[in-house]
Amino acid sequence: MNILHIDSSQRLEWHSRALSAAIVEKLLEVAPTASITRRDIGADPLPQTTLLYAAALASPASLAAPPAGSHEILIGEVEAADMIVIGTPMHNLTIPSVLKAWIDQILRVGRTMKSTPAEKVGLLHDRPVFIGVASGAFYTGERANQPDFLTPYLSLSLSSIGLKTQ
Repeated sequence: MNILHIDSSQRLEWHSRALSAAIVEKLLEVAPTASITRRDIGADPLPQTTLLYAAALASPASLAAPPAGSHEILIGEVEAADMIVIGTPMHNLTIPSVLKAWIDQILRVGRTMKSTPAEKVGLLHDRPVFIGVASGAFYTGERANQPDFLTPYLSLSLSSIGLKTQ
């Protein structure tokens, strides 16, 4: 079993990091021999998408043969994982830009999803995805005092490639 552990907080000692580490610890209790692939995009941010990415989305021909790039490494990590754990703070009601950059790299038409007139269809097989969110205020439940755009965005983004969040 392989666990992909992603942290997106730029603060090395932050609640979302502690939360994602606790999730990984619980998973290791169930599967003590699991290997862990670590992707710390908070401490080591990914590059933003470039002109090559925009060019790859420009036509059916370029979608069929997109330029090579870091996205293949990141997609490979997702494909190799049996479980994914994401720790993220809520930034301005949604995800941090470093997590958006990761999502932009793994959502690839023709590679991880196909686009139909009705919806996006995921091309990856589903596996458990656990998301630990840290927020400075309540965003769910009766005491919620801010909107939550993070959870629906992450759920929709990941489901578009075939992954359902837990």
